[in-house]
Amino acid sequence: MRTPVVMTLGMVFAPCGLLFNLTSTLAPGWRLVKGFLYQPVDVELYQGLWDMCREQSSRERECGQQDEWGYFEAQPVLVARALMVTSLAVTVLGLLLASLGVRCWQDAPNFVLAGLSGVVLFVAGLLSLIPVSWYNHFLRDRDVLPAPPSPVTVQVSYSLVLGYLGSCLLLLGGFSLALSFAPWCEKRCRRSRKAPSAGPRRSSVSTIQVEWPEPELTPAIKYYSDGQHRPPPAQHRKPKPKVGFPMPRPPPKAYTNSVDVLAGEGWEAAQSQDSPSCSSHPCDSTLPCDSDL
Repeated sequence: MRTPVVMTLGMVFAPCGLLFNLTSTLAPGWRLVKGFLYQPVDVELYQGLWDMCREQSSRERECGQQDEWGYFEAQPVLVARALMVTSLAVTVLGLLLASLGVRCWQDAPNFVLAGLSGVVLFVAGLLSLIPVSWYNHFLRDRDVLPAPPSPVTVQVSYSLVLGYLGSCLLLLGGFSLALSFAPWCEKRCRRSRKAPSAGPRRSSVSTIQVEWPEPELTPAIKYYSDGQHRPPPAQHRKPKPKVGFPMPRPPPKAYTNSVDVLAGEGWEAAQSQDSPSCSSHPCDSTLPCDSDL
């Protein structure tokens, strides 16, 4: 059996989302701070969840900078740490369930396990999307996320973008794998329709059963020991009583013809006797006959 398309999409989106979220969690690039006073113009400070790095165009990046403003103690940073780590752990669990559910090494996948992995991956995407969105909401709020005063500017950095991409890919992958529940649900519905009911169905309307006596019927055919079917004898049949009174029957009518059809037969017989017949002169063929006249 070929792997369904929804499972293939889920197995592609979910690992990509895990990779993006892992990079977003570890990389120090959630916020970019630049424009410091009394420092070169090209000095930039990258702030992440676990570390801060100072970068200058003419030098290499220097990480492990001191937190002078209490950035790591801010509530969005602490919540983002916990939720991003939890999201990574849940994503790994979802991928493990997805591998066992899709099981490309076998003929048929396990639709229930694949759908369950989709739900787990969808939850992992929500767990990573919440801290990323919350951090982005308070990005320029210096009271919630401490930063140096103006003219220092703060901007979105690459780790926050990767967090958004990873969360969206996890949501898409989880939703695709969760669609694997559809064949399983369809099979369950078919089984429930075909399965007989546990007991007799009770009617909502109360009914009363009346047993009428069956009439005694005389069998029309008797079965004898020799296997022949014979009709009952005539003496056993009871004559049916006549109902009503006899109706008078009219006498038969005689039909007469006013024209005597035999009136002309005597004249035709006399004419045939006076005229010579062709059969009386068999040898004389010159004698004309009545038929020739």
